[in-house]
Amino acid sequence: MFVDPVCPWAWLTSRWLLDAERQRPIDVRFRIMSLSALNEGRADIDAFYQRNIGPWRRPVRVLMAAEQQHGPDAVRSLYDAMGTRRHVKGQSYGPALYKAALTECGLPGELADAADDAGLDDAVRKSHLAGMQPVGLDVGTPTIHVHVPGSDPVALFGPVVTPAPRGEDAARLWDGFLLVAQTPGFYELKRSRTSGPQTR
Repeated sequence: MFVDPVCPWAWLTSRWLLDAERQRPIDVRFRIMSLSALNEGRADIDAFYQRNIGPWRRPVRVLMAAEQQHGPDAVRSLYDAMGTRRHVKGQSYGPALYKAALTECGLPGELADAADDAGLDDAVRKSHLAGMQPVGLDVGTPTIHVHVPGSDPVALFGPVVTPAPRGEDAARLWDGFLLVAQTPGFYELKRSRTSGPQTR
């Protein structure tokens, strides 16, 4: 699953996917995408996105620094720790949140300084493109790449859900998601959203 830690929709999808992992033979791995990279240089986005392109780079850089120095497994644990503080507890992204999350994951607190390291942006863009190119550059996060033994990998945007399904509902949604992912020529299901992300 390719995620940007600022996105509450991706957070909800990740909670569903991790719940489904406990009930189905799934090995969930988290990779980095960037809403800032997705929207940089675009004139057709609203003022909210324009205003946040810069600030949204910071938590992604912290994730990237953790991945570079401690491997891809660090992304999963740090995304969880950062996201719980942001999306569940309502804390703002910043040095205090980064350091607390890093400490919880047993990672060096100095990685919080990566938030201001623009030298990480190229690595973020590379990871972002690896996530987005197979699904298309006209979508965002959540994006999931499905790798089933004996089949070609498939990338899909979504599912976008609120609240995150749990228990048997999570397992059944995974079954359906896997079914459409393995259907040749399947591209899209969608309806208009009528509520915001329920993360708490």
